[in-house]
Amino acid sequence: MDTAAAPRTPALASRLPQVGTTIFTVMSALAAEHGAVNLGQGFPDFDCDPRLLDAVNAAMRAGHNQYPPMPGMPALRDAVATKIEALHRYQYSAGSEITITAGATQAILTALLAIVHPGDEVIVLDPCYDSYVPNIALAGGVAVRVPLTPGSFRPDFDKISAAITQRTRAIVINSPHNPSATVWSAQEMRQLDDLLAPTDILLISDEVYEHMVFDGAEHQSAARFPGLAARAFIVSSFGKTFHVTGWKVGTVAAPAALTAEFRKVHQFNVFTVNTPMQVGLADYLQEPAPYLQLPAFYQAKRDLFRRGLEGSRLRLLPGSGAGSYFQCVDFSAVSDLNESDFCQWLTREIGVAAIPLSAFYGDGFDQRVVRFCYAKRDETLRAGIEKLRRI
Repeated sequence: MDTAAAPRTPALASRLPQVGTTIFTVMSALAAEHGAVNLGQGFPDFDCDPRLLDAVNAAMRAGHNQYPPMPGMPALRDAVATKIEALHRYQYSAGSEITITAGATQAILTALLAIVHPGDEVIVLDPCYDSYVPNIALAGGVAVRVPLTPGSFRPDFDKISAAITQRTRAIVINSPHNPSATVWSAQEMRQLDDLLAPTDILLISDEVYEHMVFDGAEHQSAARFPGLAARAFIVSSFGKTFHVTGWKVGTVAAPAALTAEFRKVHQFNVFTVNTPMQVGLADYLQEPAPYLQLPAFYQAKRDLFRRGLEGSRLRLLPGSGAGSYFQCVDFSAVSDLNESDFCQWLTREIGVAAIPLSAFYGDGFDQRVVRFCYAKRDETLRAGIEKLRRI
């Protein structure tokens, strides 16, 4: 008689027991199932500049296919430092203060792993991008959620101040903001500077939509405020800027002492980022026009989408649409459904996919507001608008 035990997969205790499949994956799958216009997940449905592809191809042909230096190719770090100085008048050392990362998500996780110790608290502002809180948990920290002002999504500094304790290690901010598409003002950045100045709290400033600020406004990078820059990891993304989200190449700018700790973690969770993309991006960045023209490019798409919804029963939220490539709308005149159920109905019955704003809140706060992404071809936007106007 065979008494050998059957093969068994050992049980484990999850590091992220509350985490399941992201809403973006769920809604994109539902959109594909029903042939819906996907205005949910935040990625373009158009190609990047062929010159960028040519630059990467040339880099591969020239033999740039082996490991690059751990912090990133020097030419690309130089280009990033030059761009920040030109736009924000703050000088970073390309050698000791700029690191190339495998996208912004890896950059944020790496920063948190570098600075957060078990039991440390990290303030996040709800609604927030869905990687922040799991990243904090993986670092052994405790996320402290502070709500942005409902409706306007402005920071409430009284509430932020009240959330600060002796265990607060860092605060994560995001401007232009995903999901609300609001943009922090210079005055708000100064208020944050004043609040943090007497503390040792570090700042992670998620600025991946830095080149998507509209109506003549300027992006207020943490680099523009010396007190913030001195304590900040400033995160950006070539994928968002140059319509190549699948390349997963980002940057982190931080003071040398913070960068040294960041790189200790970076070298063991990624080590390096693919070489030919870095070489190609360094070449492409020599001409600033592509990112300087980006506000006009996306504002035209925003305006097309917003005009298309005029006269419909979907109400544009005031302040939403000032930056990024998202637009939030209130659907309370259309339906009594909650946000998640409305998005399911919208995809199945109307043929347009959106994202419920409640997915970005820790407590699922429901305002009957959904987020659309207009980083799409004009014909995609027009097809979605036509369907939405029938509601």
